[in-house]
Amino acid sequence: MNKIITYSLEHHTSLFTTEENKNDYFYVQINDHPYIDEPYRAESYAIEFLKKGSIIMQTRLTKIVIHAPAIITLGPSVIRSFTKNSDEILMDIIFFKPQFFLKNQANVFFLNQYDFFVNSQMHVFSLEDGAEIKFGKIFDLISDTLNGNNNNQSSILRSYLYILVFELDAIKQTITDNYDQNPLFEKFKEILAKEFLRERSVGYYADSLNVTRKYLSEVIKKNSGKTASDWIDDFIVLEAKVLLQNKTLTINQISEMLNFSNQSVFGKFFKSSTGFSPLEYRKNNGQ
Repeated sequence: MNKIITYSLEHHTSLFTTEENKNDYFYVQINDHPYIDEPYRAESYAIEFLKKGSIIMQTRLTKIVIHAPAIITLGPSVIRSFTKNSDEILMDIIFFKPQFFLKNQANVFFLNQYDFFVNSQMHVFSLEDGAEIKFGKIFDLISDTLNGNNNNQSSILRSYLYILVFELDAIKQTITDNYDQNPLFEKFKEILAKEFLRERSVGYYADSLNVTRKYLSEVIKKNSGKTASDWIDDFIVLEAKVLLQNKTLTINQISEMLNFSNQSVFGKFFKSSTGFSPLEYRKNNGQ
């Protein structure tokens, strides 16, 4: 069972409206955003069109101020949090469950071929004038569809989602994403996101990438200002913070889930990294 706090689509809906949502998708136009400081995951994909203002978003170890106009994509596995940056924003957001998008799609791995959905980071597409107008028209069509009484509403929305994915992929092919840096660094982050709970040795990642530990460390330090060991520790700390939000888990259970030899070792590691014991962090950041 996945013990990480994961917001359901219904919970996401409740953050924006009091209306009940029985669909596998949810669309909202907002001029304010529910700012959630503590990291969490979601069961749905999200495509967000920031039309006006700016917002601070953090996914895993990357915090960025996003200015309009921009498109933000988030896959379900992305750990994210939000901080206010602008008094006034205008944003359209479409949340959708994978089963909704993949209905009638023979390739169940369709979305996995787009790294702006499967990478452990959020992806931001800054829009030039022409692209801003184009995406504005697409989101207007989505709004018109969902505000109408069309019996084929779900099918039409699914078609627009395909268009959004293809348009974003076209942009991805022509510009360098904010997170595209040294290919070795990118590959390191990709492997780290999958293996950090089991493998904490820099040597393991160097071997996986067929480079020496020294060379890998040099590349990571040059591209991020932090060592490979820092990256590994930061991933573990973030996962621990998310787990500590779940009050049904004991500190010992979390220690075991993070593969520490015992609760004491986990406590020392967490306090060394954050300045708080796991229990102190839970009390100060409980939901």
